[in-house]
Amino acid sequence: MGSFSLTHWLVVILVIVLLFGRGRISDLMGDFAKGINSFKKGLNDDAAPGSPAAPPSLQNPQVTQNPQATAKSPVEDARG
Repeated sequence: MGSFSLTHWLVVILVIVLLFGRGRISDLMGDFAKGINSFKKGLNDDAAPGSPAAPPSLQNPQVTQNPQATAKSPVEDARG
């Protein structure tokens, strides 16, 4: 009762084609494809060899030391 049969879908598609026409639907899908292609091109332009993939500080991270290992204890700090 809740699902559509094949004939229901055919009627819906027929109504859509009659309302919009074949030319308009194909134009719409062509515009959609152009949008997807430009989006992919934009993603590829960001990863181009001439542009850095990440800021230089993130490309070569320096190993940080454990702050507790290099910090003096309060007793050592008071002694100098």
